[in-house]
Amino acid sequence: MNFLVTGGAGFIGSHLCERLLQAGHGVWALDNLDPFYDPAIKRRNLREIERAGQPFTFVPGDITDAACLDQLLGGVRFDQVIHLAARAGVRPSLLEPALCQRVNVEGAAQVLDAARRHGVGKIILASSSSVYGVNSRVPFTESDPIFSPISPYAASKLAGEALGHVYHHLYGMDVVMLRFFTVYGPRQRPDLAIHKFARLIDAGQPIPVFGDGAAARDYTYITDTLDGIMACVQKKFGYEIFNLGESRTVELDYLITLLEKALGKKAIIDRQPPQPGDVPLTFADITKARQRLGYRPRVKVEDGIPLFIDWFRSHTAAV
Repeated sequence: MNFLVTGGAGFIGSHLCERLLQAGHGVWALDNLDPFYDPAIKRRNLREIERAGQPFTFVPGDITDAACLDQLLGGVRFDQVIHLAARAGVRPSLLEPALCQRVNVEGAAQVLDAARRHGVGKIILASSSSVYGVNSRVPFTESDPIFSPISPYAASKLAGEALGHVYHHLYGMDVVMLRFFTVYGPRQRPDLAIHKFARLIDAGQPIPVFGDGAAARDYTYITDTLDGIMACVQKKFGYEIFNLGESRTVELDYLITLLEKALGKKAIIDRQPPQPGDVPLTFADITKARQRLGYRPRVKVEDGIPLFIDWFRSHTAAV
């Protein structure tokens, strides 16, 4: 099959392109190499994909550009689109809320409509655990009411889910929404906590810890997230939402302890007030994904952090 992966030069996207290529599919990656973080990192990701030696096409372009999407989807018969491109992150969305909505909401609408116009029957879209907001019910299930997002980023992902349902309802498209829970691993974005903390601890610099360190996240290793995405590729669902998490909460203080152990260095803690827009807890109920996708996360955080640090060490040595 032929796949278009938007955001294909990014963290999750580059790994997914490799996994699809390994499975024998044709893969096109659309990415605008946004300078939100150093575009050289994304170019390195692309080189790693290309080193696999499989036919692969990188297309520079923007998901909000309808003409770009029409040219691409009009020139290649895609079986599926996997839409990962986004303006990511809760804290950046507080600084530029309108940009977050333009990229994430308008971008999702443009991708969905281009897929409709060019006869792509199936689309998988990346959502986020952020849509659950401050949820009194834990673990979070896909059927929970999610009408109270607490950041512009969460609101944009919630709007994307609604758009996905619209295109399924009106046009019969097969649409899957995947709620990712704090994905980490090799190539993780440098602004995300695990990568940022590792870099600062290794350099002997203070790490900013917002709140008392009790905030907990459902950290999910990249290979487990990829397993969930690939399972979605294999089936038709109509319209479905799936949590893809590890189904375990890890407090921030414990995460820092794991990083200290893997790096062999102590962290210097810079305590700061809680950050607006951050939720205190994420915790995925993955019952539905287990039953419908055969999803079985395998990498515990105690194993995943050393794997990440191995990559971090080799990457740092290579730079």
